[in-house]
Amino acid sequence: MRGSSVERSDVILVGGGIMSATLGAMLSELIPGIRIVVLERLPEIAWESSQSMNNAGTGHAGNCELNYTPEVTAGRVDISKALKVNSSFEVSLQFWAHLVESGRIPNPRAFLNNVPHVAFVWGRNNIDYLHLRHEALSKHPMFQAMEYSTERAELLEWAPLVIEGRGPDDLIAGTRVKRGTDVDFGMLTRELFAAMRRSGRVAVKVKHDVTSVRRSGDGGWLVQGTDLGTGEPFDVQAGFAFLGAGGGALPLLQKAGIPEARGYAGFPVSGQWLVCKNSKVVERHGAKVYGKASIGAPPMSVPHLDTRYWNGKPALLFGPFAGFTTKYLKQGSYLDMFMSLRHHNILPMLAVARDNMDLTRYLIGQVMQSQNQRLAALREYYPLAVGDDWELAQAGQRVQIIKGDARRGGRLEFGTEVVVAADGSLAALLGASPGASTAAETMLEIIHRCFPGDAATKGFRANLSKVVPSWGKDVGTTPELLKSVRDRVDSVLGLRS
Repeated sequence: MRGSSVERSDVILVGGGIMSATLGAMLSELIPGIRIVVLERLPEIAWESSQSMNNAGTGHAGNCELNYTPEVTAGRVDISKALKVNSSFEVSLQFWAHLVESGRIPNPRAFLNNVPHVAFVWGRNNIDYLHLRHEALSKHPMFQAMEYSTERAELLEWAPLVIEGRGPDDLIAGTRVKRGTDVDFGMLTRELFAAMRRSGRVAVKVKHDVTSVRRSGDGGWLVQGTDLGTGEPFDVQAGFAFLGAGGGALPLLQKAGIPEARGYAGFPVSGQWLVCKNSKVVERHGAKVYGKASIGAPPMSVPHLDTRYWNGKPALLFGPFAGFTTKYLKQGSYLDMFMSLRHHNILPMLAVARDNMDLTRYLIGQVMQSQNQRLAALREYYPLAVGDDWELAQAGQRVQIIKGDARRGGRLEFGTEVVVAADGSLAALLGASPGASTAAETMLEIIHRCFPGDAATKGFRANLSKVVPSWGKDVGTTPELLKSVRDRVDSVLGLRS
């Protein structure tokens, strides 16, 4: 017998990270008066994947992430994913600019800093690839400002730590986009929830552990669990529920029991950073320098020497170094993966294990690395790195998507995916990068799909034109619109091209 009364709301958001924060803020802007309850298991919001140490902080825009532009045949690079990610990030930038302009977020420097995005490679084959990549991207309006260089002096200006200590005959190349960003997604999450709380129609409840997600009698959802602060049970009912709990979203989706969740499983990947303790070194590096991933490495393990800002202060990280654990959350349980096994997802998981031996070997190698081996990897990017300047820190936990596949039995996918109930009353976000960077577009798509009646109104469309002026238009094929959008965003958020 449960001891709590049922709290009623229009929307339930499970998880207190950037995804729930973005969806809640979007709903508050587009459907004024909507009532929202946020349920977070931990004592504070943004303590899991959105916490600064737990993600790369890169405003993913396809500028430097080489895994977004594979060489599909000799001499041809596929840039379609980079174009998609760049366009999606522009939606996020417009949304954030609107929140700053309207006073919802007082200071963009609290969460966003202009940090150039640099791709760096060495060796003839990699240089040829980077040149092809630059040629393909720079023809597109969204990447026209991308610079390419093989000149040591110019590359030294872009990223001195990366170039110093290399031989004069070393073959090196790089690209740079000055309009790159570093995003403190933990701070952004807190800013978004603070703005929602001020509206008086959003309740954020921490230490609320969700244990049950099931249909209510009216076609909505009843979410139940325990208040970890008091030990008392809670019941919240709403017409729409969003499961945005990072790695915890899959188990909750399984509890909901919707047919659309069948076949989904999760492959957890953990991470570690080398963090620089020497402030003089930190001050000399002002870029996000991305390289090429090792063979068999997951996209989240693309190596980068990375300028970060935490609480407004610069930091320098290298990594991430991947690892494996059966936890789905950094502050989760080692039983998470086993508890997610179902009769309908065992075959996809076994198929993925069979087809991804390179990934398995890579993860085993990463787990077995010594500190000296990690420092050797660092020195490939920062040749003069001093070991005593760096310490190892735990990064976040990611759960990559496994889903059924008629031909292979199952496949492993990198990225993010939204699973929506047929009636639109429930949505869940699965997967990893570049989710946080593209959250605004993803949440708008969820709103259009799950709130079609509201989205069809004139008031909604009028609000949307203020929140994301380019929505419904292709900025990539309309240079004038792209320039207008970027000029506004750059002015409000303090970015430079």
